[in-house]
Amino acid sequence: MTEAVAYPVGTPGRAWGEVEIDEWRARQSRLRRYDRDVLPRIERLAERFERISYGRLEYAGEAYELCALSSRPWDASLPAALVTGGVHGYETSGVMGALEFLETRAADYVGRVNLLVAPCVSPWGYERINRWNYDAVDPNRSFREDGPSEEAAALMRLVRPRLGEFLLHIDLHETTDSDESEFRPALASRDGKPFEPGTIPDGFYLVADAEDPQLDFQQAIIAAVEAVTHIAPPDAAGEIIGCPVVGHGIITYPQRDYGMCASITGAPYTTTTEVYPDSPRATPQQCNDAQVAAVCAALDFVLARRRA
Repeated sequence: MTEAVAYPVGTPGRAWGEVEIDEWRARQSRLRRYDRDVLPRIERLAERFERISYGRLEYAGEAYELCALSSRPWDASLPAALVTGGVHGYETSGVMGALEFLETRAADYVGRVNLLVAPCVSPWGYERINRWNYDAVDPNRSFREDGPSEEAAALMRLVRPRLGEFLLHIDLHETTDSDESEFRPALASRDGKPFEPGTIPDGFYLVADAEDPQLDFQQAIIAAVEAVTHIAPPDAAGEIIGCPVVGHGIITYPQRDYGMCASITGAPYTTTTEVYPDSPRATPQQCNDAQVAAVCAALDFVLARRRA
């Protein structure tokens, strides 16, 4: 039996309505700036990549341009790879890792693969350091045609014309201590459910698609990242975040059923990274480097398989 956690918004046992969502919104404040941290780096990268404006979010008088970068030129004879970061805006290394990959390593893949990179899918969440969007919706449970997140819908519109071309989609995430102290209690309160405490894994891990996990692909990424930072061990039950471990640092989710970002392309190779930035054994730069290593290892694996 677990102790109930009193989240400061909502009434235990009752799902939120508009009053509670407004109360939750009032607790959020802008802690960093998308237009200062992310957009200038995208503008600089536009010298080497095609800059794509794929949507515009407007929340309470604030507007955010959604931007992606793609290979220029796009070669129809090559396979495509999608890299996404910041689907949960608060997960910093997902955003920074996607940008650092473009800045430091993407040139290695010119003429081998078409790249499409959306570095910060949820800029409002990035600024508030929050998992949800302005409507208290989790974008990474909303990637379906009738989903409630405009962040998710805009990304799906961006990808739709190139469905069938993607060989790979890697979605860059973090698991943080605030998942347990803030976001999971908020989720329980929002849905009118009791909060069940869990544990945060110390280290990097991957979430594969339960329907087609491609474990050799996942293991190749883990091996590359292990040279950069440590891999999360399973807990006493042999699990990571409540899911059975199916390989070293690997768990699975039913991506399409959950409306996860990694399900949107139908690519044969998909994965979701999870870095632990609150570990005393990892620095912010190591977390960014782990994301870059994961992207490169994923690309190297699928391109080698394509040649074989």
